[in-house]
Amino acid sequence: MPKLKTNRGAAKRFRITASGRVKRNQSHRRHILTKKSPKRKRQLRRPAEVAACDVRAVRRLLPNSK
Repeated sequence: MPKLKTNRGAAKRFRITASGRVKRNQSHRRHILTKKSPKRKRQLRRPAEVAACDVRAVRRLLPNSK
């Protein structure tokens, strides 16, 4: 059986934590920042966890991550 390839786009966007959860960065922090409050922009810096319904799809894109 051939080796499984990692989806490189997904590899740049998601990280698997030591406990096995999937981390992602928040969206809405690229442009049009003047109308967003400092509190909102500050909270968008923190990584978020991928929703439970999407974890299976992300793991399929990252076959070599444990």
